[in-house]
Amino acid sequence: MSDRPFRSVLYVPGSKPRAMEKCRSLAVDSVIFDLEDAVAPDAKVAARDAVAAELDADHGGTLRLVRINGFDTEWGEADARALGASCDGIVVPKVGDAGQIDRVATLTATPVWAMMETPGGVMNAAAIAAHERVAGLVMGTNDLANDLGARVGPARAELQVALQTCLLAARAAGVVAIDGVFNAFRDEDGFLAECRQGRDLGFDGKSLIHPAQIAAANEIFGPSEAELDLARRQIAAYEAALAEGQAVAVLDGRIVEGLHVATARATLAKADAIRALDRQGD
Repeated sequence: MSDRPFRSVLYVPGSKPRAMEKCRSLAVDSVIFDLEDAVAPDAKVAARDAVAAELDADHGGTLRLVRINGFDTEWGEADARALGASCDGIVVPKVGDAGQIDRVATLTATPVWAMMETPGGVMNAAAIAAHERVAGLVMGTNDLANDLGARVGPARAELQVALQTCLLAARAAGVVAIDGVFNAFRDEDGFLAECRQGRDLGFDGKSLIHPAQIAAANEIFGPSEAELDLARRQIAAYEAALAEGQAVAVLDGRIVEGLHVATARATLAKADAIRALDRQGD
């Protein structure tokens, strides 16, 4: 997995050209041009054409993903064939097993992002994440909750097993893991709490349904100044300890070992990647 940030991943309906155009100026790490849930059946083909046109535009450093329709529909295969070569990744809905990734691989050489939104998909998460063509897993918490018959509360206790199972699979395979959407986009406190929960679990970022959510997601899933300061001091303390022939340092009353330094270096690398991405968007 690269250091590239995926703090914010915004869904944009493929049937709304003005919304897609607006995303060119947004400080978002990635967009998902959506041809599936956000597009009515009679608008599917027109939306595909609109997304194809939008992919010709300059989006700076924003990663451009396209969520195609499922292969059980009349549009899915045509979506992948038409757009696979133009985007940075194909998002496949309701992936239930690694065999579905094989089917996409016959249609396009573009990296694949698997939507984890069914019980079967969660149970097969390890095999899906380990597929050589998969670049990331995206939690589809709305569909998953519906299939489970779960009444999901603010703390999402009802989804924790699924969230952590998919996160474990992503980490074992070294691919990106994106948390699901927060539906009540006007509930700022609820959104912030869910972002913090996803970050603390270990997700790389949050999938979003509204541009108003971008800034908060970028802040929460990016390293804070306090975290950067601690990372620099940990590295300095550890290097000083090594110079004195010690394998362990002590900083602020806590032990600093090699694993802490590796995390510190990763934190600094992420901050560098964020700065580089911000410069591309200028």
